[in-house]
Amino acid sequence: MYSARRMGNKLENKRKSKKEKSQEMSANLKYLSLGILVFQTTSLVLTMRYSRTLKEEGPRYLSSTAVVIAELLKILACVLLVYKDSKCNLRTLNRVLHDEILNKPMETLKLAIPSGIYTLQNNLLYVALSNLDAATYQVTYQLKILTTALFSVSMLSKKLGVYQWLSLVILMTGVAFVQWPSDSQATPAKEHSAGSQFVGLIAVLIACFSSGFAGVYFEKILKETKQSVWIRNIQLGFFGSIFGLMGVYIYDGEQLSKNGFFQGYNKLTWVVVVLQALGGLVIAAVIKYADNILKGFATSLSIILSTLISYFWLQDFVPTSVFFFGAILVIAATFLYGYDPKPAGNPIKA
Repeated sequence: MYSARRMGNKLENKRKSKKEKSQEMSANLKYLSLGILVFQTTSLVLTMRYSRTLKEEGPRYLSSTAVVIAELLKILACVLLVYKDSKCNLRTLNRVLHDEILNKPMETLKLAIPSGIYTLQNNLLYVALSNLDAATYQVTYQLKILTTALFSVSMLSKKLGVYQWLSLVILMTGVAFVQWPSDSQATPAKEHSAGSQFVGLIAVLIACFSSGFAGVYFEKILKETKQSVWIRNIQLGFFGSIFGLMGVYIYDGEQLSKNGFFQGYNKLTWVVVVLQALGGLVIAAVIKYADNILKGFATSLSIILSTLISYFWLQDFVPTSVFFFGAILVIAATFLYGYDPKPAGNPIKA
């Protein structure tokens, strides 16, 4: 009797130990994915900005070709992930790709719309960071939370709570303060900026709308089908490469014929391309392992790091009290949007 009870206690302790280990592993993956997201988001913005404003001899690399290379790298990464899920069996990989992509042409074609929009968005980010400092870009780009929320309400019939609507109002106010003209624009630091702030702002705003629509459209497709997110990313990358190549030859065909596809490429350019290719995969990992509060924390950290590095290293940004106030509002809105009170309030719908 005593022995049986003792055995039962041992089994119970083992179960608890396994559960605790599982929870600990889940927490580690959560924070690891968020750490990678902060690193990827911050480093992409800063390296992209630096690569577009760095003065070098010879032609500058074409952003349109960088977008195409990033799409091809994303396809390669996703194929490797599907290969891993197929237990590293080439036959299984071939069958999965054939069954899920070639044998479902209509499902694949659905990805053409968001893919085209994502390609436009990726090109616009280069335009934005050629004309805006990293800090201003990072804060303004958070308007994608607003556009995503509005498209979610209209396309997915999603209901937003009072806190979320309030956060969207705070977000718009914060971005307005960040974009508020100030005397600091006349300071020597602004001479490092290449191009027009107005052009950069327009590029960011269009990118926010395209990001919101494409993200919600992609979410809708994912909910309607059972295909893995890696297969979907392969399909997105395929169409993205096609649309990207069309953009290269339409807008940069003349420069391409003179200096070639990889004109102006250096180590920094390849870092930017790899970081952009990894972006979608990192976001997929964060969606899987993290919650909205921690994603808000990652966004806030990224904004702060971008601001500090933009000021101390790139030296193309002079922070003002108005900017800091707007940035604090944007960070607060990001947290508030992900806040989910335990006693759920009555949701309201637009």
